[in-house]
Amino acid sequence: MAERKLWTRDELVLALNLYLKLPFGKLHSKTPEIIHLANLIERTASAVAMRLNNFAAVDPYHRQRGIVGLTGGIKQVEPIWNEFIDNKDELLFESEKILAEKEHTSIENKYSPDLKDINHLKGEYKLREVKTRVNQNVFRRIVIANYNGRCAITGIDIPDLLLASHILPWSKNEEERLNPENGICLSPLYDKAYDKGYIGITEKYEVVLSNQLKKKQNEGYHQIHFAPLQGSKIVMPKKYQPGIKFLQYHMDVIFKG
Repeated sequence: MAERKLWTRDELVLALNLYLKLPFGKLHSKTPEIIHLANLIERTASAVAMRLNNFAAVDPYHRQRGIVGLTGGIKQVEPIWNEFIDNKDELLFESEKILAEKEHTSIENKYSPDLKDINHLKGEYKLREVKTRVNQNVFRRIVIANYNGRCAITGIDIPDLLLASHILPWSKNEEERLNPENGICLSPLYDKAYDKGYIGITEKYEVVLSNQLKKKQNEGYHQIHFAPLQGSKIVMPKKYQPGIKFLQYHMDVIFKG
């Protein structure tokens, strides 16, 4: 298949969407998700992999690590990356709509399990709710991929038992809702414990137990599920480490002392 010289904006948006969902080590032409996207946009898997590595070249996280990536296509991908940074909410949702269209379905059909309880809604209110649900789903996939499909505390690697936990709560800061640095992959027990402030994660990425939780130290569940965590380090993600400012907020405002 001959490659076209210029990529359309939609194709670049789809490439960014996939870049965010894949661990850095899977940005190669044999990755099934890359092959799938290549088929959707009628390009080779090698061409798609190259575009994803172009995004790695403009990603500040990899630049800080000294990883150069493929710089040849930076001028094409940089505007899309900047658009994502400036407005994650809009661009992620747009990318999912484009992807659904390429897959010959609608975003409502593709995400029907997440939307079934809002079918009665109408107009702008329904559109906002669809957008929120879709973006939450995408955020989950991005965060889980960032942690290589494992809970950062237990190492559990069963997808159905993993959640994308927000450090800075969803309701507190709209701008940071979809920032991968504001997410940690946790299994349900520790997701809830972190969300409610019973455990915290310090700037050194160490788990600490709250005073309220320590009051339960004589209970069997405390000895099994919580006591071993004190001072342990979380499993660090492949790309986006938890943001220090987010961890500080959680320790100052949500953690139960």
